[in-house]
Amino acid sequence: MTAGSLRRAVLAAALAAVAVAAAAGCGGPPTLSSADDGRLQVVTTTGLLRDLVANVGGERVNAVSLVPDGADPHSFDPTLRDVRDVVYADVAFSNYMLLEQHSIVKILDANLPEGSPNVSLAEESVKYAAELIPLVESVNLDTIWLGMRAQAAGHAGHGHGGHAVDRSSDVLLSVTAVDGPGDLFGYLTGSFGETDVYFDSSDGFDQAAGYRDDTAELPVGAHTHMSWAFTEPGVYRVTVAARLQAGQTARPLPLGEATFVFAVGVPPADAGRPEATVLDRGHADLTADLAGGGVHVVYDPEGGGEGAQIAHAADEVVIAVPAKALDEVPSGSQFAFLGRAGAQIHQLPQAVLGKHVHGEIDPHLWHDVGNAMAYVELIRDTLIDSDPEGARSYRANADAYLSELRRLDRHVRRTIAAIPFHRRYLVTTHDAFAYLARAYGIEIAGFVTPNPAVEPSLADRRKLTETVRNLRVPAVFLEPNLAVRSSLLREVADREGLRVCPIYGDAFDGRVTTYVQLMRFNADSLKGCLS
Repeated sequence: MTAGSLRRAVLAAALAAVAVAAAAGCGGPPTLSSADDGRLQVVTTTGLLRDLVANVGGERVNAVSLVPDGADPHSFDPTLRDVRDVVYADVAFSNYMLLEQHSIVKILDANLPEGSPNVSLAEESVKYAAELIPLVESVNLDTIWLGMRAQAAGHAGHGHGGHAVDRSSDVLLSVTAVDGPGDLFGYLTGSFGETDVYFDSSDGFDQAAGYRDDTAELPVGAHTHMSWAFTEPGVYRVTVAARLQAGQTARPLPLGEATFVFAVGVPPADAGRPEATVLDRGHADLTADLAGGGVHVVYDPEGGGEGAQIAHAADEVVIAVPAKALDEVPSGSQFAFLGRAGAQIHQLPQAVLGKHVHGEIDPHLWHDVGNAMAYVELIRDTLIDSDPEGARSYRANADAYLSELRRLDRHVRRTIAAIPFHRRYLVTTHDAFAYLARAYGIEIAGFVTPNPAVEPSLADRRKLTETVRNLRVPAVFLEPNLAVRSSLLREVADREGLRVCPIYGDAFDGRVTTYVQLMRFNADSLKGCLS
């Protein structure tokens, strides 16, 4: 009996209740098993990674993914069945770089048996010559784009006060006091229009409950977008406290707090800080600092990303919410917390529709086949370490698959090169194709980022319309699993007489079921629709 099968046998009894619950849904996708069938049991986060593992592992490996095909890894929440798969796994592979929903990573890290390799492919593939692209976000609003950030420590494994920090750790950012003429709400609008309220000053702040109802929870190293709404104009003083949750049951550790001043619908000079830097455009994040402790704001007026952001103490800035940020509460019960529909509020909008928690490196490495080859080499070596008896088989499988990927890379390169240069513009709903663009000579011309609190504005429509007109693009591209975000893109395409063509980003479906199919399909779709 192998060490893995012995471990699974011991765990089987403890997992009986989970197994019964999962069995109620029989007929679903394959799962890992406690039985010793002689194969290495491997769990991956996504179907794409599952496919890479299956190509390297062959018959020696049983591989399953936590995120089902067709689902969005950015937002999928795992189930009891997924917990069982993790507990029975000999090896786990995730993409990470904050691609997956954090609850998936937590379940993986908390339930994977001790001693089972837990590999973050995007980070570790750099050792195999994978090339990374910083995630630079476009700021196209008339107001500042204000989010929250959990700034990672200076080196892995340690956080504030030397306490251990890993990718399962959370930073809790809580609003603990608001002094101003009205109420403050901080909220997120999801892909289907649902709202998730982070902060609500109208009902006070419950310190005894740990500010549970007024807290945003972020993975270490991440930042999130959100909307900030104020019910009355004037000067507000908002106190933000940060805590580190370094374990599932550990008591949160305080990191510090700071009070930020907002000038809402009034001149920033009214805040009484004549020497302050006015944050009135670009991108800023209220930031918990795990390395040095405390809470500050990082600011980049041009929106160039973390590397371009400059840190400011809270008392050195005034955050401007200008008169042009005046808006009306949308209709719909999901916005009732803001007041009656049609009531006036001042709002800094979220800017990007849907839950959008991410880090500073674009995690979609596989759209460059060279990066996928680095993943394959890392998977090969991990499987060999876990199952040395299969080394010869894993090397042979990997060599054959790498040859197929080299042919794939040549196909994608030739296919896209056949598109006239002046037509190689990609307009889509999801900013997930920077690696495709860099590797194969496509220019990202635009992606839809409507104001999520209201219907897309005339400015949103005009900008997208002008982009497709000025560049004379014949088609725009839509990911099948993100059709819910496509209304504005389809509307502009219909009015301008453009084709709406498919492109695959994060997920398989019934038409595309392997990585090689995904890359071939995308290349052929680009050529067919842009040529």
